[in-house]
Amino acid sequence: MAERDEQAVLMKEIQTRLEKKVRENEIELLGYWKEQLDRVASLKPEGIAALQLQVKRISEMMANRIRILKRD
Repeated sequence: MAERDEQAVLMKEIQTRLEKKVRENEIELLGYWKEQLDRVASLKPEGIAALQLQVKRISEMMANRIRILKRD
């Protein structure tokens, strides 16, 4: 019985660590993309075409990252 309790405590600790790591990774990821969007927001584009080009560039960066993650 004591062994089961130890396993349950260990599993709970592992789950807590995993959830913390996932949250940290998500914060880091969102921070990166927020920085990218903030750069676009701070630009003074000549027109809508320049702004669209910047948004498209960010979209392509995100798509590329998704492809890389799916490969792993």
